Amino acid sequence: MAALRSDLWCSAFVRRHNDLGNMCVVSRRGDPIAGQVFIEVDHLDGTVSLFTPAPMAGREGNEAALVFQRRFRRVEPAKVLERIQQEIKFDPDLWVLSLDLRGEDPGIELGAASKI
Repeated sequence: MAALRSDLWCSAFVRRHNDLGNMCVVSRRGDPIAGQVFIEVDHLDGTVSLFTPAPMAGREGNEAALVFQRRFRRVEPAKVLERIQQEIKFDPDLWVLSLDLRGEDPGIELGAASKI
């Protein structure tokens, strides 16, 4: 089964969170078909978390679904920004979604390693 296009997935993610009352925007548009998706979560307390695509080995079940791993949990915003900038140098097709969320659950599927 083929994966859903990045632009459609990002659009649905942003719309769902905005409908729930969470502020969510596309901070950076990448390749519409196959760009990787990073999600930065501002916890509105001075900390930020970053979710990045999980390695294929960490995925269980549906290979077409986007599965994420938590790269950083509640760190200073500069650390997340630096990591995103490094990744953009390596992969200019990267999407970045920015979500303001007081809780911990951004409503994405996490790989096995991130559930610990």
